[in-house]
Amino acid sequence: MLVDGGSSVDILFRNSLPTLKLTSAQLKPYDAQFWGVLPGQSSVPLGQITLPVELGTPDHFRTEFINFMVADFDGTYHAILGRPSLPKFMAVPHYSYLVLKMPTEKGVLTVKGNVYTAYTCEEKSFKITEAIDLSIRMAKTVAQATQVPPDQLQLPEQETPRKSSKSKEHKEVQLVDGSREKTALIGANLDAK
Repeated sequence: MLVDGGSSVDILFRNSLPTLKLTSAQLKPYDAQFWGVLPGQSSVPLGQITLPVELGTPDHFRTEFINFMVADFDGTYHAILGRPSLPKFMAVPHYSYLVLKMPTEKGVLTVKGNVYTAYTCEEKSFKITEAIDLSIRMAKTVAQATQVPPDQLQLPEQETPRKSSKSKEHKEVQLVDGSREKTALIGANLDAK
């Protein structure tokens, strides 16, 4: 789970539904868009659902009910806890140390993140985002290509290479070593100076 104090919504990803034994039928309709998960793209959620979220250990924990928007795409995390959930838990995040502190009846609860897991998830997230971005750009390119007139889709014919001319008046000189196609003709009777 990602704790993101910059996120204005709490998000549950589509690939987490089977893990939580939830179905799309249990979601309440929600038609507003949200931004910021996919670069430059808005997303319309599949719906919303309220779930109990428990942080801590079996002997020292805190539980709150969080209203999640269910994203219509998969993510590397199961969920993102954003600004709406942090005040419910009265949680204070410290992003550099991957620590979340909150009050409970037994005192301050400290939830520690795993640096390796966080790094791995971020790395996968960047790859997924890059792939989604490339597929969006490819779809736009294909859509633009369908609007190009057919006569402009023809490949130009390649220029036939010049045949060498062996005459006494002209001499063929290669401009690029090893390339018989890049030559010039000069007068054969020129002075060497």
